[in-house]
Amino acid sequence: MTSPPHPAGRHRAVVTGIGVRTPAGNTLDEVLATVMAATPTAAPVGELIERGAPVRFACRVPDFDLAPHLSRRELRQIDRGTMLTLCAAADALRDAALPKLPPERVGVHLGTGIGGLPTMEATALHHGADPMGMPVHTVPRAMANSAAAHIAMRYGFLGSCLTHTTACASGANAIGEALRRIRHGELDAVVTGGFDAAITPIMISSFARMRALSLRNDAPGEASRPFDADRDGFVMGEGAALLVLERRESALARGARIHGEVAGYATNSDAFHIAAPHPEGAAAAACMAGAVADAGLRPGDIGHINAHGTATRLNDSAEALALHRAFAGGPPPVTSVKGVTGHLIGGSGALEAAVALVCAARRTVPPVANLARNAHADLIDVVAGAPREVALAPVLSNSFGFGGQNACLVLTPGH
Repeated sequence: MTSPPHPAGRHRAVVTGIGVRTPAGNTLDEVLATVMAATPTAAPVGELIERGAPVRFACRVPDFDLAPHLSRRELRQIDRGTMLTLCAAADALRDAALPKLPPERVGVHLGTGIGGLPTMEATALHHGADPMGMPVHTVPRAMANSAAAHIAMRYGFLGSCLTHTTACASGANAIGEALRRIRHGELDAVVTGGFDAAITPIMISSFARMRALSLRNDAPGEASRPFDADRDGFVMGEGAALLVLERRESALARGARIHGEVAGYATNSDAFHIAAPHPEGAAAAACMAGAVADAGLRPGDIGHINAHGTATRLNDSAEALALHRAFAGGPPPVTSVKGVTGHLIGGSGALEAAVALVCAARRTVPPVANLARNAHADLIDVVAGAPREVALAPVLSNSFGFGGQNACLVLTPGH
């Protein structure tokens, strides 16, 4: 595989660090093992059962020791999403072994779809009858930009510190916008990715009221089934995935271990419906084509596709048609990790970009969990049953969110 051409004067951005806190594991190796085995992580959640939520299961991050990562003060002042994000960021920066850079040349770009709404929910439920008794840290905990701000403060990064909120496309948009900052020479490195932690009774019940969630309370492990003919909705997940993007020249000069490159990015809007994708997938197809072209590639150069693949009827159908359009009727193998992890909302695009990149480097496409019968076999080739070997090639990762928010990334293994 040869590196794609890049316009003169445009810096390239490589991934030198990855950190995760996800239902599939708290290290990248754990995540990859779980995803390759197509082992679902959905399970009953006590709080949902106790509160009588219509959906009583989700994909939670496994317990881990917070003490090495967070002080007692931080534990009081930040919410669960920020906790997961700070831990993932620490792992990503450790993995990158980023040298000391001018602080104004390092930025933080995160994505979140829900932000601090779980904090507001808990505060309203426990203190709604006593407005003057609201916890003093309610606003800092609830701010959507809290996680990004805490990373910047902890490490002294003075570059742009932005939080992108584009529903389920948030994490992918954050990575793409970070790529643009490096390309144009504004920053030398960016801590980027996405997070959400929205497994709460009101959030779950609200999504269920929209008929977006699977109702398989008696078989949660079988509930998340992207592209399957018997799918009935997505499964809520939680987690954070952080990448360290670095200017390629700097990474090579210091001999950094490089996971690969974020080579292409595009984003657009369906401008169709606040919760449903455009059924013909035209804008999504254009977004995919734009990301591939931005990487200096052609559709035939893509080795596999990490689909958004939520397991909702409307999304999977529209995405299958969009893939068929974007790849002129012959898309490469398709996968979706949401059968394993559930939907991490703002964290999904970042986690899936990381998994897609490492899988591309290993020349292996993970199978989709719970896929018994591909409902769109006439349009796309979905990997099922066992991992599939592919040639070393770039990978396309799709993220599509409520409001018609589309974001696509092309990631290239190697450097």
